[in-house]
Amino acid sequence: IGLSQSVFNQCLDSEKYKAEIEKDFADGSAAGVSGTPSTYVNGRQLVGAQPFATFKAIIEEELKKK
Repeated sequence: IGLSQSVFNQCLDSEKYKAEIEKDFADGSAAGVSGTPSTYVNGRQLVGAQPFATFKAIIEEELKKK
């Protein structure tokens, strides 16, 4: 992917984005995220890799509510 391992390691070691990562983690925890990937469709949580059919069914259910 063109990632420079040394630049990545330097950024990671510097903890430059640590506060932002901790904030994102706290926000996810507050929203009930318990694993990745987690996706929300109108507030309905899907945890883990899900097949297209699962997303399609939930989206169709939510569209019927409108």
